[in-house]
Amino acid sequence: MKKVLCGFCMELVDYDIKEKPAIKTIRDKDYYYNELITFCKECHKEINVSEILDKNIERIDEAYRKEENIISIDDINKILDKYDIGKKPLSSLLGWGETTIIRYLDGDMPSKTYSNVLKDLLVNPLSMSRWVENGKDRITDNAYRKVKKVLNGIFKVSNDIDIIIKYILNGFDEITPLALQKLLYYCQGFYIAFFGDYLFNDDCQAWVRGPVYPDVYEKYKPYGCSPIEQLDFEDIEFLDEEKKVFLDVIMKFFGYYSGDALAKMTHLETPWLNSRKGIPDNERSIELIDKKSIESYFTQIKNKYNMINITDISKYSEEHFNKIR
Repeated sequence: MKKVLCGFCMELVDYDIKEKPAIKTIRDKDYYYNELITFCKECHKEINVSEILDKNIERIDEAYRKEENIISIDDINKILDKYDIGKKPLSSLLGWGETTIIRYLDGDMPSKTYSNVLKDLLVNPLSMSRWVENGKDRITDNAYRKVKKVLNGIFKVSNDIDIIIKYILNGFDEITPLALQKLLYYCQGFYIAFFGDYLFNDDCQAWVRGPVYPDVYEKYKPYGCSPIEQLDFEDIEFLDEEKKVFLDVIMKFFGYYSGDALAKMTHLETPWLNSRKGIPDNERSIELIDKKSIESYFTQIKNKYNMINITDISKYSEEHFNKIR
């Protein structure tokens, strides 16, 4: 603690600090806080210390923000850290002036409306995801990639089969558990063929009626042969646009076939056939269909049909369906 000049002793002195309850009136409203008071250690009289005066201003600010439910400076910094986004990009993303967040961090008080937006971002990644997608044209590609990487990490979109399922269900008026299983299989196969990565981590088994993801089966088994009930799936917002476009293509070219038709189509393909070798047609099996086998088969199909764009998948789906008619 630095010595300060005491106006009474006219010397550089040490000082003591005490607290006392205080009231600050702003626009005819009282705000309560604990004020810091400094006293000269030599003459014991109250003196002013600039650093302590600054702390009192901060305490008044905190009392006001708490009473009026205005976001704190610390919480604004937490938003920047949480989503790995800069001050200017966040301002631009929200459609505010480029220096708005900088001013707030320097002590300017946000309006109640702006504060509520920031408080929502702090606790709700879904809101952040929506702002990112709606405002991505207002930030640089690098800033967009960084914040998307964080959001994908939060929601583990890259390997979450449940979010893929929810997106598929959201795109259909009616889909049975049997059809859902086969669509997941085709999603996995063509995604690895086109993008070199697995869409999700789950393994499927070679059941009598084609590839089946056991956990998915257990979850939707109560629907039997009936369509799965439509629900409100908010978290499909977390899927990036590339995956959404890809899934839309799979649904377009495979989704209008029945579950029975899709099952018969998978029976013509080597991943299921190889996993069922030596097993009678109607005998139950939990033999895994290795993901490498799926990758190899669909990569060969992509090359065989000279698929350049994902829409070229239509060539395979049409020809395959004609084989089971």
